Amino acid sequence: MMKKNIIVSEEQLRMLSDKVKTVKEDKHSHSMAKKQLFTISTLANKMWEEMDDNEQLEDWQESKIAQAEQSIIAVVKSFMYDEFIETPQGLEGINLDDIVIGQ
Repeated sequence: MMKKNIIVSEEQLRMLSDKVKTVKEDKHSHSMAKKQLFTISTLANKMWEEMDDNEQLEDWQESKIAQAEQSIIAVVKSFMYDEFIETPQGLEGINLDDIVIGQ
């Protein structure tokens, strides 16, 4: 399998840098979560764009992606559940296991 490098233009790098600076300057940001989510989404999208539809990854790469997917799903469900609890609006019967993300 041929490995691909992720190439970022100067403009894309400048935009990434500006986004990271904005996150660092955000007074309401008490953790690195927003920056990390931005990095994850940016790199995942770039990899998705670069991959051929039938391209196979190495087993360890597929395993790491599957683990990351499950981790992100768990965090999003928890985050969404906390929002539902804070502002209940007819969501009393919601089953968080029924939430499907990314399919």
